[in-house]
Amino acid sequence: MDIDERTGQFQRVYAAVREQLDRVIVGHDAVKDQMLTALLAGGHALVEGVPGLGKTLLVRTLAEAIHVEFRRIQFTPDLMPADIIGTNVIQEDERGNRSFRFERGPVFGNIILADEINRATPKTQSAMLEAMQEESVTVAGLRHRLDPPFLVVATQNPIEMEGTYPLPEAQLDRFLLKIFVQSSSVKELVEIVDRTTVKETRSAEPVATGAEILSMRELVREVPVASHVKEYIARLVLATHPTSEDAPEVTRRYVRYGASPRGAQAITLSAKVRALVEGRSNVSFEDVEAVARPALRHRIIFNFEGEAEGLQADAVIEEVVRHVRKP
Repeated sequence: MDIDERTGQFQRVYAAVREQLDRVIVGHDAVKDQMLTALLAGGHALVEGVPGLGKTLLVRTLAEAIHVEFRRIQFTPDLMPADIIGTNVIQEDERGNRSFRFERGPVFGNIILADEINRATPKTQSAMLEAMQEESVTVAGLRHRLDPPFLVVATQNPIEMEGTYPLPEAQLDRFLLKIFVQSSSVKELVEIVDRTTVKETRSAEPVATGAEILSMRELVREVPVASHVKEYIARLVLATHPTSEDAPEVTRRYVRYGASPRGAQAITLSAKVRALVEGRSNVSFEDVEAVARPALRHRIIFNFEGEAEGLQADAVIEEVVRHVRKP
């Protein structure tokens, strides 16, 4: 199968999964696309939004549409690492001999919803993030691989911050994308009421498999990126650093630290997914600009003046995109 046929297959599977999300979830088109981007790019997503906007339903529906195992972990202050990754338990056979058996935790799934991850202690957060990074867990010196495809969607509630443990910047950097879920419009709210207050509610049907998702991930990695587009991505990332010669005034004045090299990786992979969705086997400047905000917004750290001004990372990224010249 040549690249054009594989790109066409990629589009068909993407469209089928997207259609199932639309059947269940009203609106939030950008959120759906960004969630699928994280899945197909092989990364993880941090989702921020107030309660009741359908974050859990969206992730569950995605798992149903691609027919993989969904696990939800409610993060609380008393949650321990073993509650996530699992632990060794003693078992006894018929002869009375005792041995240890590994009891797998809820992280052994394909799509994991880490609900309100900032309510758990840093030790528990680290256990989850290690599993995300390595796609394996180690218990008593033995390594246990997680089943692919593996996607973690962690949620944060921007309100009720008392008693929470905000993720450190180094841990935020592990997420491919940060996704904002906004409130619905009047029309969308009416549609939500119509769909959810009747006798029978809609559900997703499996239209893809885990093997197809893995094949799509391989194709994403094969998409070429021209040298001038790579240079543009590098300039965008460096322009988020206040010491860079490409940095705009807003970066120099309000930003303490900019995006790491992981930011460039996130932009590149996300832009590749967007190119394939559009039916192209190469990445354009438009693809890069379309994914810059979710790929970089959690990687920018403001200084005191920036925090005092209440500046948003998206505003800095938009100014960076306007300021940096294309090669």
